[in-house]
Amino acid sequence: MFPTAKDFNNLEDFDYKGKTVLLRVDINCPLDKETLRIVNDSRIRRVVPTVRELMGKGAKLVVLAHQSRKGKWDFIGLDQHAECLSRHINAPVKYVDDVIGDKAVDAIKALRPGEVLLLGNVRALDSETAKTDMMGHSRGEIVETLAPLIDYYVCDAFGAAHRSQCSLVGFSARVPSASGRLMAKEMFALNAIFSDPRRPSVFILGGAKFGDVSEMIDHVLGNGTADTVILVGLAGNAYLLARGVDIGEASKAVLQDELTPENLQAAKDVMEKYGQRVLLPVDVAVERNGARTSVNIGDLPVPEPALDIGDATAEKFAKVIRASRTCFMSGPAGMIEKPGFEVGTRILMEAMADCGGQSVIGGGHTGGAAERFDLADRFSYVSTGGGALETFLLGEPLPVIEALKYSKKSFSEGRS
Repeated sequence: MFPTAKDFNNLEDFDYKGKTVLLRVDINCPLDKETLRIVNDSRIRRVVPTVRELMGKGAKLVVLAHQSRKGKWDFIGLDQHAECLSRHINAPVKYVDDVIGDKAVDAIKALRPGEVLLLGNVRALDSETAKTDMMGHSRGEIVETLAPLIDYYVCDAFGAAHRSQCSLVGFSARVPSASGRLMAKEMFALNAIFSDPRRPSVFILGGAKFGDVSEMIDHVLGNGTADTVILVGLAGNAYLLARGVDIGEASKAVLQDELTPENLQAAKDVMEKYGQRVLLPVDVAVERNGARTSVNIGDLPVPEPALDIGDATAEKFAKVIRASRTCFMSGPAGMIEKPGFEVGTRILMEAMADCGGQSVIGGGHTGGAAERFDLADRFSYVSTGGGALETFLLGEPLPVIEALKYSKKSFSEGRS
């Protein structure tokens, strides 16, 4: 059963006046590789309503977040995140580049009602990403240090809800916990898509991953969430190959390690099971002589790799999408960062915006594309979740949601 906001505490369930509240958010932002400056602050903007509400209710607010992870080029501190959040809430946001040391502890103790403190990148601590469950994380050093200093824990990090990490699930076993406004909005929007879709319901699956797609299709078609699945991106290319189309060595090379006999057999099984309910491209777009060129499937293979769906495919799929009453897209249709090969993704998104029903865009690159095309405001909802949505598509529980549900049962007497 799909979780709803009733399954866990929400902001209105506690009295925060004068209380210390730890707010876990996902403000992991894309950065410029040269300057390491934030280039898109949409995730910071999305948590502003929760921050403002807790400030207005007199909470002493401690914000915990991450940026990338150790070993990655964009793993940095959160000082500019604090500056950005401060601009959006029009109030000072204090920052200490520390999580569980004396600087962090002293700064938390010094907070006054209505003030906001952002701690350092929580992934600087190896214990954050230790492999364990909620109860194991509840005994981790982050929780052991910070739990005695707080009265409530609020999680508004839906984008990281698929991760069982210390700051995401550990506090819910130790202190009364609630979801933030963004988390509740995500649940409401996705519940409409996954639990009560209007018909016909069309799911568009694309992006750069293929290995889990067959399981996703089987889940959403098998349980009736979707009536039709449209495959684009690498998933579309892989399914064409599984259907017997020679997509060419260059396109095969892009699929890399995911092009296993097991994955190809899974794709064949899905096509045999669901037939015409799984729609594949009829042409692909390649770069030829420096320009975008559409190539019919019957004319494959070609030397160039497929970088997007072709023009005929975009037109065909757009008609299906416009006729839908529920449409959901996770993953772009092509290499959207390459000029001329964002066309397929944009055409499909424009069709979604025109469908007149429920339209939800997945997180990550898909959400970024919606903003880039200036279409985000025309959808019912643009989710912050990438991996979290993939987990839903696979029919698996989200650790953060399960932790919040546990906390509601464990601390029900703490509700106001």
